[in-house]
Amino acid sequence: MLAAQFMALLDVFIVNVAAPTIRTELHASGAGLQMVIAGYTISYAVLLITGARLGDLLGHRRAYLGGLAVFTAASLACGLASGTGELTAFRLAQGAGAALMIPQVLSLIQRNFTGEGRGRALGAYAAVLATGAAAGQVAGGVLVSADLFGTSWRPVFLVNVPIGLALLVVGARVLPKDRGGEPERTRGLDLPGLVLLAAAVSLFTVPLVLGQEEDWPVWSWVSLAAAGVFFGCFLVFESRLARRGGAPLIAPRVLRIPGMGLAALRILLVMAVNAGFLFTLTLYVQGVLGYSPLRAGLTFAPTAVFFGLVGLTWRRWPRRLQRALIPGGFALTAVSSVAVGWVLRDLGDGGIPMYLALIGFGAGMSLGFSPTLTGALATVRPEDAADASGLLVTVTQLGQLIGVATFGTLFLNRLEVWGPGRSTDTMWVCALALAGAAVLGAVAGAAGAVRGPVGRRRPV
Repeated sequence: MLAAQFMALLDVFIVNVAAPTIRTELHASGAGLQMVIAGYTISYAVLLITGARLGDLLGHRRAYLGGLAVFTAASLACGLASGTGELTAFRLAQGAGAALMIPQVLSLIQRNFTGEGRGRALGAYAAVLATGAAAGQVAGGVLVSADLFGTSWRPVFLVNVPIGLALLVVGARVLPKDRGGEPERTRGLDLPGLVLLAAAVSLFTVPLVLGQEEDWPVWSWVSLAAAGVFFGCFLVFESRLARRGGAPLIAPRVLRIPGMGLAALRILLVMAVNAGFLFTLTLYVQGVLGYSPLRAGLTFAPTAVFFGLVGLTWRRWPRRLQRALIPGGFALTAVSSVAVGWVLRDLGDGGIPMYLALIGFGAGMSLGFSPTLTGALATVRPEDAADASGLLVTVTQLGQLIGVATFGTLFLNRLEVWGPGRSTDTMWVCALALAGAAVLGAVAGAAGAVRGPVGRRRPV
């Protein structure tokens, strides 16, 4: 189950390192590059809850394997794309495959593990998030630098093909058979809700990505305002559908689970800061400092490794520390972000202080994410597993989308206004903005800490 999660994450981070090379060889604009990266996340985020619902309707095993097949085929198409438009379209298809595949991972964990076993499984899930990130950063650098058979950036997508084919063969043999007669399978897909949510996310994302290059025309502001309207319509429609006895994308009872809303906010902030940090710093070290893709990938490896180490061990830390983990993690992230921006201000590589700051960033992100995820899912009933999983994984992807769109736009905008001569100031401003978002997470973490430790709850 976790192998699919690993591959999907590998794809996100492996493309992140390859982004400057893709931009150069496909002559992509800054907005085009953002769309290549964000296109995957747009369809992933919008379709995730529907993917979870399809798992209920079709069976989690069938949905997992079907999504895996779509993801693998789209990866092949991405590797063969000849332009930015084609690559963006195939990335959207990739995201759709991932949206069908990935929700089944948490749902299968929720349905097949209980008690401490579920806690260990969720810990492994969080660790895989970091493993995929680390492997993606390094593998992306290796593949782009190797320039296999003159294919440049294309192997970063083509590498998914043999992995996907192997997982299809193994998954068909070892995944638990789908059980019949489950009441959730009588629920519909809520297509009107899906359309409203897709419209809201698209109207929000497109102006953020394209507005900067178009000098923020009137349509971009109208689109942002319309996004708020559509999101409001989505909430109203979902509430009315639930009152009529329908099947909204998110069951109201899931939103009423104690701490779920606060957990969703923290996860959104974690993912936004993480995605924004990786995107902007990758452009900076490769475009300004002249790092090779391999060196850029290895630079980020400590961040991902320590994310994984902390995610695997935080449950065994002293109980008296549990309440402070989440706000402390966000605070460490804020400090580390500022430190990275500061040590890069002289156009140097930052030396040992740079790597210490990157380690702190990874550890802080993990402390903000892993206890939040575990605490949010610890008391979710099995019948709510699909909805809760869909909600939190959707928030995860929306956070990444918002991070790339907002912080990436801030970086590209400042670089255009100030020029390459003040690129260090551009990175410094982005570091401060990222730290500000992390401070918001610390406040949200402190608010949730009053509920007590999250490391040893028993699921209902």
